[in-house]
Amino acid sequence: MAETENRPTNFIRQIIDKDLASGLHQQVKTRFPPEPNGYLHIGHAKSICLNFGIAEDYQGSCNLRFDDTNPEKEDISFVNSIQQDVRWLGFEWQGEPCYSSGYFDQLHQFANELIDKGLAYVDFSTHEQMRELRGTLTEPGKNSPYRDTDVDTNRREFAKMTAGEYAEGQCSLRAKIDMASPFMCMRDPVIYRVRFAHHHQTGDKWCVYPMYDFTHCISDALEGITHSLCTLEFQDNRRLYDWVIDNISIDCTPRQYEFSRLNLEYTVLSKRRLIQLVDEQHVSGWDDPRMPTIAGLRRRGYTAGSIREFCKRIGVTKMDNMVEMGMLEACIRDDLNVNAPRAMAVLDPVKIVIENYPEGKTETLHAPNHPNDESMGTREITFSREILIEAEDFREEANKKFKRLVTGKEVRLRNAYVIRAEHVEKDDEGNIITIFCTYDDQTLGKDPADGRKVKGVIHWVDAAAAVPAEFRLYDRLFTVPNPAAEENFVDVINPESLTVKQGVVERTLSTASVDSGAWQFERTGYFCCDKDSTTNKLVFNQTVGLRDTWAKIANT
Repeated sequence: MAETENRPTNFIRQIIDKDLASGLHQQVKTRFPPEPNGYLHIGHAKSICLNFGIAEDYQGSCNLRFDDTNPEKEDISFVNSIQQDVRWLGFEWQGEPCYSSGYFDQLHQFANELIDKGLAYVDFSTHEQMRELRGTLTEPGKNSPYRDTDVDTNRREFAKMTAGEYAEGQCSLRAKIDMASPFMCMRDPVIYRVRFAHHHQTGDKWCVYPMYDFTHCISDALEGITHSLCTLEFQDNRRLYDWVIDNISIDCTPRQYEFSRLNLEYTVLSKRRLIQLVDEQHVSGWDDPRMPTIAGLRRRGYTAGSIREFCKRIGVTKMDNMVEMGMLEACIRDDLNVNAPRAMAVLDPVKIVIENYPEGKTETLHAPNHPNDESMGTREITFSREILIEAEDFREEANKKFKRLVTGKEVRLRNAYVIRAEHVEKDDEGNIITIFCTYDDQTLGKDPADGRKVKGVIHWVDAAAAVPAEFRLYDRLFTVPNPAAEENFVDVINPESLTVKQGVVERTLSTASVDSGAWQFERTGYFCCDKDSTTNKLVFNQTVGLRDTWAKIANT
């Protein structure tokens, strides 16, 4: 077992410690079993970190197993994206990826075994008839008229289903358990249904496909899983999990344990709702940076380490709760504050002309890549007579609280000189198009010689060397903390969740790419280069702001 000094603990790890100490298990084996019908989201990241993290800490192993029993909704592209996400998060599975479809022959045999034991039957009831007979949470169900069909007949009918002699929905194979059970999942659940669908792994070999609850427990057992970890919505289904294992001829008897799923403010983590967002084009795709998918977070600039840290901070419990979005943002902010180099970008440019700076002159200045980490080195930036600053960093008149550029007052340019605003030029509509300034040539890297106090500092970009760039600023995807509770969650999509600005960056970023990592654009936020960038225009996604502005709004 790995060293435990710095290892987190939770109720699942306590169970594992007990199982290993008692000799129930000699080695831990877990699995991560996604369904390949969409991209993974931040909730899956919690499960990934739990399953792979436990295997790693206990020197065991973890399988990646695709729960691919629903071919109509699955696609090989989802299989590939899931593998990419798991590896990007920093984990590696045991051996080759596993597929539930790889066990279809054995699952079919176990279904026949239940038939032979009188524990499964072919039911020709329609879906509506099954629903009527199922009962309610307060009333028991009623037996299907096909429930007492003899074993030989059920064998023949299941063989016909398998041979494709029945249409979809015409019949199904049901487990014969207890229609009076207080647990709905035990009221003779369907374990096989007819589907004429091409499968991305098995092709057209099968026209009957097993249900998840029948498949999952058997797949666990066939793989020798010791601790099958899933979220709380499967708590009642544990009874069916155990029933299937107890009634088939299989040696391994894994146990299922449930933990609370992740609920995150201002987003949805239901696969069905995420699919709706994509299909109805409320977002640009599964990797839209506003999406809570791992691919979307990666495109937005989140690091694997920040997501692992987030999963560590929220912990593993049996209590459902809503996690603040600010906690996720704090993790990436903490990461990038230490690791992201600094650069300057102007998102809403206005031109400054420094009237007393020599025309045609260009200086090369040196700026630190990180104010607190000298090992990151320095970069060269150019300075000349015309520069660009943020439009919001200038006012013709302002009170003392405004620490930026004001007509008649001074401000320092980051890593450069102190300048003073003298007068402005406006267009016909009264918009400022040029700010005319003077500079103090004795203030490069030092305070004014006569002791003048210059408190404000603003960022800038040399106009002659500026590189055009598009900036995509992201806000919460929804306007309410719990959109899933709304009658129609798409009605509360935030219309201002994406704002696009056209600006410039310093020339050191001219070769930026999606593989370049993130930068802190000084006084603006953390950004990364987007895949939509071209040789003619860079595109940057804002990962997160420098501060949690939502927390400030919530407290006002």
